Amino acid sequence: MKTIIAWAAVALGFGTMAPAAPPQTQTQTQPQSPAQAQAQAENAAPRQLAIVPTIAATPASKAGKAEARSAYLLAYFKDETHSLHFATSADGYSFTDVNGGEPVLRGRAVADQQGIRDPHIMRGPDGAFYMSMTDLHIFAEREGLRTTRWERPEKDYGWGNNRNMLFMKSHDMLHWTLAKVDIAALFPAYRNAGNAWAPETIYDPAKKRMMVYFTTRMGNGPNYMVYAYADPAFTTLTTVPKQILYYPRPAVNTIDADITKIGGKYRMFYVVHEQPGSIRQAVSSRIDGGYVHDPRKVDPENVAAEAPNLWRRHGTDTYVLMYDVFGVKPNNMGFAETTDFQTFRDIGRFNDPGSRMKATNFSQPKHGTVMAITPAEADRLRGWFAR
Repeated sequence: MKTIIAWAAVALGFGTMAPAAPPQTQTQTQPQSPAQAQAQAENAAPRQLAIVPTIAATPASKAGKAEARSAYLLAYFKDETHSLHFATSADGYSFTDVNGGEPVLRGRAVADQQGIRDPHIMRGPDGAFYMSMTDLHIFAEREGLRTTRWERPEKDYGWGNNRNMLFMKSHDMLHWTLAKVDIAALFPAYRNAGNAWAPETIYDPAKKRMMVYFTTRMGNGPNYMVYAYADPAFTTLTTVPKQILYYPRPAVNTIDADITKIGGKYRMFYVVHEQPGSIRQAVSSRIDGGYVHDPRKVDPENVAAEAPNLWRRHGTDTYVLMYDVFGVKPNNMGFAETTDFQTFRDIGRFNDPGSRMKATNFSQPKHGTVMAITPAEADRLRGWFAR
């Protein structure tokens, strides 16, 4: 954009005539190159993660062995923004948003429904970062983004129906590729799918591929969880989704799976919509099935919670189960610790009296994921947004 700076001086005399100021010369800056113009526009706009057509591995992608990953990244979204947010922590207790509570990626810029939900981020064995999200805006009608409550009729496709999942891949957590993945368009067996919610990714060492698992339903039927395998570029699914958990009562909604390998077992935490409700656990020796359901409720909440996510405290055998406590107003994140996966100790919600869990510059986070990162990676991420 050309910048024209004009200087004008007018001398006004009252009573005594002041000498006229010498005329100023109008000057014009040199024309900018397209690259300079783009850089100026980017510097003027609020900083966001960069969406790029391709990514190449860099030394940064290999930085930090597992034992050096003593810091934490929290990826979350807010109902108010329907956008992606990042926060970092040095100790796993106090988290600070890297962009002052503002989105690091706006849902309106990347999603068909102009809103994202349920971000999940993980590091693959190749050193790359894999992020997946739900393409869904639950307040789109209210905000004038569409003329109907949902993308398709609720009577046929249910509450919060959507078509896409968003797949993103990066080597530095700053520059990301983006793909929209529609299972109804990809697979004839899912042409009547009512949704594709809360996708998460885990590496399958047997198949040496990234496995994506998510919630779906047929039409307006009960929700259940399926898995499929992604291509290496993380732009699509290459296998037909298959059910991963068979709950004892098929008509009951099961959603929001989170799978972690601990020792020789895969532990799945998920949400079941029946009393006593909320979060349950299932265990398998296989990544892609055979999960044995445990009927005990594991979260300590007395109100509704969803979106479980398990992460380990650095240098310890303590695991933290984080969850979205949407049954309390305003909503908040809750946390429980375990070392044996039999007992879960309530350690409170963000900023509650007596809780060590702190959100220093943000509030009301929803459906988040915590990933281990190095302090250098945290510094690089914060530096991207610090201006």
